[in-house]
Amino acid sequence: MSKTFSPTKRFLIKGIMATCLLSVTRVGFAASMAQIIAVRVWPSSTYTRITLESNAKLNYKHAKLHNPDRIVIDIDNLNLNPTLKTISTKVLSRDPFIKSIRALQLDPKTVRLMIELKQGIDPNTFTLPPIAEFKHRLVVDLYPSKPTVTDDDPLLALLEEYQKGELNKKQSQIKSSNKKKNSPIIVMLDPGHGGEDPGAIGYKKTREKDIVLQIARRTYNLLKKEPNVKAYMTRKEDVFIPLNVRVAKARSLHADLFISIHADAFANRSVKGSSVFALSTRGASSSAASYLAQTQNDADQIGGVSRSGDKYLDNTILDLVQKTTLSNGVLLGTAILNRMKKVNKLHKPSIEKAGFAVLKAPDIPSVLVETAFISNINEEQKLKTASFQNQVSKAIVDGIKDYLKRRKN
Repeated sequence: MSKTFSPTKRFLIKGIMATCLLSVTRVGFAASMAQIIAVRVWPSSTYTRITLESNAKLNYKHAKLHNPDRIVIDIDNLNLNPTLKTISTKVLSRDPFIKSIRALQLDPKTVRLMIELKQGIDPNTFTLPPIAEFKHRLVVDLYPSKPTVTDDDPLLALLEEYQKGELNKKQSQIKSSNKKKNSPIIVMLDPGHGGEDPGAIGYKKTREKDIVLQIARRTYNLLKKEPNVKAYMTRKEDVFIPLNVRVAKARSLHADLFISIHADAFANRSVKGSSVFALSTRGASSSAASYLAQTQNDADQIGGVSRSGDKYLDNTILDLVQKTTLSNGVLLGTAILNRMKKVNKLHKPSIEKAGFAVLKAPDIPSVLVETAFISNINEEQKLKTASFQNQVSKAIVDGIKDYLKRRKN
């Protein structure tokens, strides 16, 4: 039996269908918009990093404006949600580069960031794909247009070379220095991770990057008291530095020793103990060492680099690794391990080897010290104490002194 509809009923049905279609369209439109899930601002004396983390890749345009100095970033297909609104509260008064940040909805599909600056800035803006616990990231690095570079800390110049792709060339020109007999021993301390890269995180949320910076500072202060020793740090604050820039800083200062300081982590929280690693060019000494090296070598992707960077760690320079440098690295690592066993239980009784990128300076004996397992609840607690940090620092310094008596020239 056929049915007929009056014009009024037809109009009513069309209206209902249109309303439903509009609702579906709006839902679909909202679902397609990117969502900001976290905002972070990392200030340092070297550069400041702004990170917007989102559930989808962000498309953007940016421009530098003057009088006053500021940067404008327009982000497409984005709504100003409560998380993004908090960005104005993330700026610290001590930030040397940012005066303020404002976020506003420029039009229904565009958010504008207005970054007001304290000085002339060269911005480096880029996106990062998801890795580890991070989703998509839009990163804005703010470098000073007129950096203050000193002989004692060439970090800014090295970062500039890295961003321009010139680090490889400049580092290949560095010659091993023929030091005079009584020249001070130069030690480069390298606190792992930093900035966007927290490193391992303990059960009670202790961050590796904070602990190792504290231990490095304590070690630095002890070394300053030693006659004929000069100490430096790859980073003195909570800032992200690419792995090869860390090595480049050591080479630029003609370091005699490179010591990278970390706090280990493992899925099994019962695993504990201290370890020391030297460089291997022929594979790792154990599967655990190989796994650890891979996780540490991922630091650049986690911390966030804007380009593949120079390949200086991966090609010609590596071919120049000297036999004496490698053997002295093992000697240094063994000396530190022998001191560490008086402070904490050892995870392995002897030094281990793996292909850590940060140990690949061709002319500097280098080791990586895993102070303890931050994933172990008891060792996490120890790592947070000044007492244990001081004991570890003294063990490293005493190990250096033992090594200097035995090293091969």
